[in-house]
Amino acid sequence: MKVSSRGEYALRALIVLSQQSKDSVMPIAEISERTLVPVPYLEQILLRLKTEGMVKSRRGMHGGYALQKSPKEVVIGEVIRRLEGPLAPMGCVSMTAYDPCPLETDCLLKPLWALVRDTVTEVLDRTTLDDLLKRRVVRKSPEVTEP
Repeated sequence: MKVSSRGEYALRALIVLSQQSKDSVMPIAEISERTLVPVPYLEQILLRLKTEGMVKSRRGMHGGYALQKSPKEVVIGEVIRRLEGPLAPMGCVSMTAYDPCPLETDCLLKPLWALVRDTVTEVLDRTTLDDLLKRRVVRKSPEVTEP
């Protein structure tokens, strides 16, 4: 999994939108200013977020964008999957875009890639926009294993 600038900028825009009052919209120029994302690129990102049902828009002189759901309902893992694709680092461990490896039966790396996938998925799927706003992104305690 690699988060591109599109994924990063989408998350920035969602954070900015989640900081405004529920019934108001924010003009794209203001979102651009606050996220440091150029308006033309931000337009593409917001259109995609709208298509995915994450933001809504209002046209006109007093138009702009707003979150479609509450920040507590926007799960970061879902945003990344919709914009970037599967969270797995390799196709051989992807749950949604499985791509078999010719060495699969003897591959010693597959357990490592599966652990990376599971760890990233667990963190992103338990983190919401609300968690980011409240700075509640914490590590899960590592499990202790017996030797």
